[in-house]
Amino acid sequence: MANTPQATKRIRRNQNREAINTARRSRIRGFIKKVETAIEGGDKKEAEEALRNAQPELARGVARGVYHKNTASRKMSRLSKRVAAL
Repeated sequence: MANTPQATKRIRRNQNREAINTARRSRIRGFIKKVETAIEGGDKKEAEEALRNAQPELARGVARGVYHKNTASRKMSRLSKRVAAL
C-alpha cells in the first residue's frame, strides 16, 4: 500500500501507462498478424502491402518505448525475409 501522496500518484500513473502500452502492443501485433496471414495465404502483393503498413507501426512502438529497438528490428527482419521468400 502506498504511504505517500507521491507513491499514490505513481501507482495511478503506472496503471494509465500500462493500459496505453498494452493497447499499443496489441495494435502492433494486429499489423504483424496481417503480414503473417498474407504470407500463409501465399499472396506476395498483399504481404508486401501489409509489411509496408507494419514497418512504421513497429518504429512508432520503439519511439514510444513499447518495444526495444533490437526487438523491432528483429521482427522486421524476419518478416521481410519471409515476404521476400514468397
